Amino acid sequence: MHVADLTRDLVSIPSHEDETAAGDFVESWLREHTDSAVVRDEHGNVFARKGPGVDPADDAAVARDGAGDPSLALAGHHDVVPPDDSQVDADGEYVIDERGGRLYGRGTADMKGCVAAAMLAFEAVDTDALDCELVFVSFVAEEEGCLGSEAAVADGFAPDYAVVGEGSTGYSSEGVTDVAVAHKGRRGSTLEASGTAAHASEVESGENAIYRASDAVDVVRGLTFPTATVLGHDLRGSIAVTEIDGGTAWNVIPDACEVTVDERTVPGERAPLERVEEIDGVGWTVEQDLPPMACGDEAFADLVLDAATDAQDGDPEHVVKPHATDAGNLAGAGTECVVVGAAESGEAHTAAESVSIAVLEWCGRIYRDVAERFGEITR
Repeated sequence: MHVADLTRDLVSIPSHEDETAAGDFVESWLREHTDSAVVRDEHGNVFARKGPGVDPADDAAVARDGAGDPSLALAGHHDVVPPDDSQVDADGEYVIDERGGRLYGRGTADMKGCVAAAMLAFEAVDTDALDCELVFVSFVAEEEGCLGSEAAVADGFAPDYAVVGEGSTGYSSEGVTDVAVAHKGRRGSTLEASGTAAHASEVESGENAIYRASDAVDVVRGLTFPTATVLGHDLRGSIAVTEIDGGTAWNVIPDACEVTVDERTVPGERAPLERVEEIDGVGWTVEQDLPPMACGDEAFADLVLDAATDAQDGDPEHVVKPHATDAGNLAGAGTECVVVGAAESGEAHTAAESVSIAVLEWCGRIYRDVAERFGEITR
């Protein structure tokens, strides 16, 4: 089967509100086309595992680490963000079109195309030639904050190595699929300032929560952005106030005010946001914390780069990504990760989302080549 055909099949299944049907398709395809142990966990994540010592009839440990060592995962997700109206037909089905060597439709780039490429690579690898346990996994709820991979890790899934198929094309130069050895995380926080309400004509009778929130904003503004270096590549985080909400009326001293803070985190360092709590009446709550990723195994990163070089005409490089992915949760569990995928910067989540068929083809070759050459770094 060609990767374009499998991508079409997978993309046509709506999965922005409910990933069940897409997960059904992935699971059924793996059971039909691969000689592997396949399991769907209680969260909806789909796993398949094959390699020395893996019994295809025994799926008890497929979704957990420890069934064998070493292990390499080809990872992705089959949920998508809500489609644009132009990406849905009258029956509510996703529209997919092919023009100029590209597939257009919701999920083509982010990231059902590379899920299809990983499925085909997983199928193609000769089990008898493997020097590792090869795992395929497609997570749910990545677009909701990487919740599927978070749940899988909490249940014990922690492969030794992983290639995550999120976008890495066009970072070093146009049309080249690079190997991302690190990416930023995202921590979203709320600062809650409390005060005492009073009539605005009697300022001294109250405690102005907006003033306290403003003091907290000044603390945030004065924080130094965290930095990190991964395999010779520099990452610089950021922190910014993005929303503020306070007050009830023009003539009332406000007793509450909330401030939203967006922080892009880097491996090994966080901005000291806890300093805002030194201000009277100000509390700090973390609403979301998507971890960053850093590959610490240079030999693995180089192996994947060699495979990427062999698969395409360009000259790929090790790069860093600004966006959080499921690789962050895997890295937090001890997995050495890289990100290699067909999506180009700015392509995902758009009304004109598309993916190059040629790039999908060479992503599939990269995934297969890494699995087949994996023994070079583990023997």
